[in-house]
Amino acid sequence: MALMPIAVVVVGVFLPAYPLRILDLVLLYAILGMGLNIVVGYAGLLDLGYVAFYAIGAYTYALLASPQFDLHLPFLLILAIGAGLAALAGVLLGIPVLRLRGDYLAIVTLGFGEIIRVLMNNLDWMTNGPQGIARIDEASLFGWRVSTPVDFLYLLVGLAVLTFLFVWRLQESALGTALAAVREDQDAARGCGIDTTGVKLIAFATSATIGGVGGVVFASMQRFVSPESFTFWESLSIVLVVVVGGLGNPFGVMLGAGLLVLVPELLRAYADYRQLLFGVALVLVILARPMGLIRREYGPSWFARKLMAR
Repeated sequence: MALMPIAVVVVGVFLPAYPLRILDLVLLYAILGMGLNIVVGYAGLLDLGYVAFYAIGAYTYALLASPQFDLHLPFLLILAIGAGLAALAGVLLGIPVLRLRGDYLAIVTLGFGEIIRVLMNNLDWMTNGPQGIARIDEASLFGWRVSTPVDFLYLLVGLAVLTFLFVWRLQESALGTALAAVREDQDAARGCGIDTTGVKLIAFATSATIGGVGGVVFASMQRFVSPESFTFWESLSIVLVVVVGGLGNPFGVMLGAGLLVLVPELLRAYADYRQLLFGVALVLVILARPMGLIRREYGPSWFARKLMAR
């Protein structure tokens, strides 16, 4: 498990520019998927508006590190601000949906994601509307200019490892047990003394924080943001990363991110049928593996126990 990030870096360094950018996207989607997995996989709450937190992080970097308002704050400071604003948005979303479940929760979160996108599209004075914000500053980390795909590979591998370790420890903590209880039966969890309201708010805030961090990194990679990058399809793609890979399993999320990014790229040669083939592949995967490619029980803890048993 510890060798996986090293292997990714070693392989990535020798890749040409285009495949390396695809690998960077895989890592970014893996980070976003692990963040969404806290709400969808651990707590069992379907969130279809996760792209809103991603957009908040991206626009935070775009507004605070570009000529838009002539602000050029340090990358790490904006990363903290973007994560904080996304967490606040997660709490604000969580409060009104605490009593909702299933389809109703999905509809409200979907609406929240669309509200954020529409605001980004219409607040011309702040976000430059549909034209987006360009000429965003390069990221700089302790004097290290993060500008090339290789630079972002290092940054994203580091963030992916930190996110993986965080969500793994969260799953094994008392809070993770409370999230599992909420997922299985909210009424029973409340009857056992679990503060389901607080648990769900923490889940939304934590998940949103990771989404905000991903958005900041995305804006620094692209150096351009616009509302078209944060549509419902983007949010659905992140949900598919979790569902296809395996609900509640960080390993599954990473596998799902790889498939959801790589398969469409491999199908570019069949442009006329690409979406059809991709859709058929998704249906076949869901039918064959309804619990995801890697089931919940075969997560990092199971893997660690197997290694220790040898």
